[in-house]
Amino acid sequence: MAEDVAHIRLPQLAGTALINLGVATLIVNALYFGREILVPVALAVLFSFVLAPFVIRLQSWRVPRTVSVLAVVFIGFAVIFSLGGLMVSQATRLADDLPGYQQTLREKIQGLRGVAASGSGTLERASKVLKELNTELQNPSIGGSSIEGLRRQPLDRPIPVEVRQPDPGTLTTLVAIIQPLIQPLTTTGIVVIFVIFILLQRQDLRNRFIRLAGSSDMQRTTAALDDAGERLSRLFLNQSIINALFGLIIGIGLQIIGVPSAPLWGLIAMILRFVPYIGSAISAVFPLILAAAVGAGWQMLMMTAALFGVLQLFAGQVVEPLVYGRSSGLSPIAIVLSASFWTWLWGPIGLVLATPLTVCLVVLGRHVDRLQFIDVLLGNQPALTPSQLIYQRMLAGDPIEASQQARSFLEDASLEEYYDTILLNGLRLADADARLGRLDDARLDRVVATVTEVVDDLETHDDIRIIVDDDTDDRSQLAKLDRIDASEAGGPAISDRWKMPRAVLCIPGSSKLDEASALVLAQMLRRRGLAAAAETADALSMSKFFALDLSGSSLFCVCYVDNPSSAKILYSVRRLRKKSGGAPIMVALLGTEADAYGIKTEGAVAVAGNFAAVVKSIAESVASVAGQAGRPLVSMDNNKSPDPARKVG
Repeated sequence: MAEDVAHIRLPQLAGTALINLGVATLIVNALYFGREILVPVALAVLFSFVLAPFVIRLQSWRVPRTVSVLAVVFIGFAVIFSLGGLMVSQATRLADDLPGYQQTLREKIQGLRGVAASGSGTLERASKVLKELNTELQNPSIGGSSIEGLRRQPLDRPIPVEVRQPDPGTLTTLVAIIQPLIQPLTTTGIVVIFVIFILLQRQDLRNRFIRLAGSSDMQRTTAALDDAGERLSRLFLNQSIINALFGLIIGIGLQIIGVPSAPLWGLIAMILRFVPYIGSAISAVFPLILAAAVGAGWQMLMMTAALFGVLQLFAGQVVEPLVYGRSSGLSPIAIVLSASFWTWLWGPIGLVLATPLTVCLVVLGRHVDRLQFIDVLLGNQPALTPSQLIYQRMLAGDPIEASQQARSFLEDASLEEYYDTILLNGLRLADADARLGRLDDARLDRVVATVTEVVDDLETHDDIRIIVDDDTDDRSQLAKLDRIDASEAGGPAISDRWKMPRAVLCIPGSSKLDEASALVLAQMLRRRGLAAAAETADALSMSKFFALDLSGSSLFCVCYVDNPSSAKILYSVRRLRKKSGGAPIMVALLGTEADAYGIKTEGAVAVAGNFAAVVKSIAESVASVAGQAGRPLVSMDNNKSPDPARKVG
C-alpha cells in the first residue's frame, strides 16, 4: 500500500513542478513583452510610495485629498523636470567645451606613454625598422633598385562621387526633432497620470487587492500590505534623501575642485546611486576623466578620486546603517541577481527598479505560503536556524564550521547556553531522524565524531565573568562566576572524593547520540570542578558491561537523548545498582519534556530538561552527600538562568 501511494505521489509532484515552471515562464514572458505598459506602472508605484508620506502629511493639516495629491505631484515632478533641464543645459555646455580639453588630455596621455617607455629607445628603433620593412614588402623596388618613399600607384583611380539630398522642408525638420521625444514624453505622461490615480485611490486599491488575495484571511493580507508599504516607503524615501545629499555634496565638491559641469555630475551621481554596488563607481568615471583633461597636473584628478571615495565610504558605512536602521530584507547575492534579472527584462529602468521590485517579491513570499521559497532564496534571514545548522554540520562531518559557529555564539553568551539552546537541539533533530530510520551507522558515527571535536575544542573556553548576587532564585547556583575559588563563591571547597578520576561517570543510555550528550555533560561537570568522565555508547551492552570499570565512581548519570521506555531505564538502573555498590544514580532525560511524561524509575533520580538542569541536580546531590545541602557547590557564569529542571519518578 505504501509503495502504491509513493507511486501515485511522484507523478503528482512532478506535475505540480511542471505547472509551476510553466506559470513562471508565462509571468517572465508577460513582464518582457508587456514592458511598454508595465514599466510606467512600476515607476508610478515607485513615485507613489515616495510621495505618499507628503500627501498624508497635508491631509493631516486638513487639506482635501485631491488638493493634496495634485499639489504634491506638481511639486515633485516640477523638481524632477527642473533637474532634467539642468542636466540638459550642463551637458550641452560641456559638449561645447570638450574640444578645448582635447589638447591637455593628449599631452597627459603622451606623458604617460613617455613614462612607460622610458629607457625603451631600443624598442622604438625596432618598431621603426619593422615599419620600414613592411613598407618595402608592400612596395617592392622598381628595376631591382630600391627607391625610398616611392609607392606603386594604382592604374585605375576611383572617381569621387557625392550624393546630396534635397533640402528638407520645415515640416520634415519639425518631425525629425519631435519624433525622438514622443516616447519619453508619452511615458512621462502615463507615469504622472498613474501616480495621481494611485494616490487618489490608494484606499480603494488596497481594498480591491485584499478582495483579490482573499477576504477570508484578511489578517495575513493586511499584514503583508502594511509590511510592504512601510518597508518600501521607508526604503524609497530614505534612499531619495541620502542620494540627493550625496549628489549635492559631490556637485559642491567638484565645483570647489574646479571640475567643469559640476552640477551635471552631482545629478548623475544622485541617479546612479540608486543602482546597487556599482552605481557610485560608474558615476565617478566621467568626472575623473574630465579632471584629468582639465587640470594641468594630477592634483585635480587625485582630489576628485578622494572626494568620491571618502564620501561613498562615509555614506555606505556610517550614514546608511544609521538612517535605515535595518536592511531592506534582501541578501547581497539577491541584490546582484535581481539587478541582472530586471536589467535583462527592462533595460536601464529595470536596473534602477531592481531593488524595490525584489523587495515586493520578498514581502509577498514572507506572507504567502506557496511563495515562501522567494523569501528563502532572496531574503536576508538565515536559511537555517542555529540548531539546524549545527545538525547539518554534524551530518557533513565538519567540526571546523561547527566550532566557528560556537565561537561566534560564545562572544556574548555562555558555554552552557550554547550547549542547551543549540547543540542539544541539534542532537534532538538527529534523534528525530534516527527514529524515522534516516540515519545509518556511518552518519551516526560522523555526528558523534563532530560533537567530540567541538567539545574538545571548547574545553579551554572561558565564559564572560558576570556575577549574579540574587540568591533568592532557585537557579542562582548556575548563574554565577565560572571557575572561581570556593571563597569567592561563598561555598566550601570540593572534597578530594569528587576530584578522584571518574568520580562522576556519565554513561550513554543506548544510542550513539546518548554518547554525544554524555561527552557534553562530562565537560560541564569538569568545568565545575568535578572529575567527570564519559563512556562509549555500548557501555551498558551485555558484552561490555561486565568489563566496565566502576571503581572510584561516586555518582552515575545515565544520559538519554531519545525517548526511552520505562522498562529500558529500569533495566539499566538495576544493572548499575548491582555493580556500583549503592552509589547514587541519576537518569538524564534530555529529549523534549513531553517525552519524559510517564517515565518511572526505582531508586534513581530522573531529571528531564537540558544540560543545565542535570548539572544543577548533580551539584545538589554532591552537596547533599557532603552534608552541604542547600548551599552551592560551585558556580557558573551564566547570566541567563536556564529552564528549571522537572524531576520525574
